[in-house]
Amino acid sequence: MEAVRKMETVENVQGINKVTWQQKMKSYKRTPLSFLLWLLVNLAMVVTVAVLVFLIGHILINGVPYLNKDLFNFEYTTENVSMFPAIINTLMMTALALVFAVPLGIFAAIYLVEYAKRGNKLVEIVRVTAETLSGIPSIVYGLFGMLFFVNTLKLGLSILSGAGTLAIMILPLIMRTSEEALKSVPDSFREGSFGLGAGKLRTVFRIVLPSAVPGILSGVILGIGRIVGETAALMYTAGTVAEIPQNIFGSGRTLALHMYVLSCEGLHINQAYATAVVLLITVLLINAISSFIAKRITKG
Repeated sequence: MEAVRKMETVENVQGINKVTWQQKMKSYKRTPLSFLLWLLVNLAMVVTVAVLVFLIGHILINGVPYLNKDLFNFEYTTENVSMFPAIINTLMMTALALVFAVPLGIFAAIYLVEYAKRGNKLVEIVRVTAETLSGIPSIVYGLFGMLFFVNTLKLGLSILSGAGTLAIMILPLIMRTSEEALKSVPDSFREGSFGLGAGKLRTVFRIVLPSAVPGILSGVILGIGRIVGETAALMYTAGTVAEIPQNIFGSGRTLALHMYVLSCEGLHINQAYATAVVLLITVLLINAISSFIAKRITKG
C-alpha cells in the first residue's frame, strides 16, 4: 500500500509540473521575447536536422545504386576503381594516428588538470597554443608534414608520414576534450581516495581517469572523424597510390582521398558517390563502437 501511495504521489507531482501547449503559449504572450527565442531555437533545430537528412539522403540516393562487388576487389585497376585498398589504408592511418595522439593528449591533459599549479603561466601558454593549433587550416599541416616528415626525416610519401601529420592535427582536440572531462570529475572523488590513503598517481589512474573516460572518448571520436575525412594534408604526406602498402613506410590513399581523386578525374563520379556511402558507414560504425566501449567502461 505504501508503494502504491508513493507512485500516486509521484504521478500527481508530475501532473502538477506538466505544462500543456496552451499554457505555454499563454505564458509566451506575456513575454514576446521568450517566444521569439523559442521560435529561433526550434527553427535552428529544424534547419540542422533538415541539412543532415538532405546530405545523407543525397549521398545514399546517388551512391547506393552503384555499389557492386567490383568496388571491393583486393586490387585497384582503372576499370574497377576498387576502394578496398583505400579502406585498409584508412583503418591503418586511423589506428596509427590515434596511437601517436591519444596517449600524448591524455597525459598532457592530466598534467594540466592534476599536477600543474593553478595560475601557472606555462599552463596558459599550452592552452593558447592548443587553441591556436586547432584553428590552423589542414593544408598548412600538410605542408609542415611534407617538410618535416617527408623531407627532413626522410620518411617519404608514406602511411607513417600521414599518420604523424594527422596526429599533430587532432592532438589539440583530444587534449582539450580530455582536460574538460577530467575537470568534470567531482573533487569529492579525489578527496575520498586521498582519505583512504591512496597516492596522487593511484588516484588519477584508478579514480579520476576511469570517471572521465566517456568525455575522453568523445574527443577521440571527433578526432577519428577528422582523420577519416582529411584529404589536403594527406596529399602532401601519404600520397595517392591506390594500393595496400607492404608496411607503414609505403604510400597509400585513404577513402576520402580516393573519393577526391575519382571526382577530380571526372570519369568515375558514380563510383565517387559509392565511396562516399562507404565512408559514411565507416564513420558511423567507428562512432558506434567507440560509444559502446564508453558505455561498457562506465558500467564496469
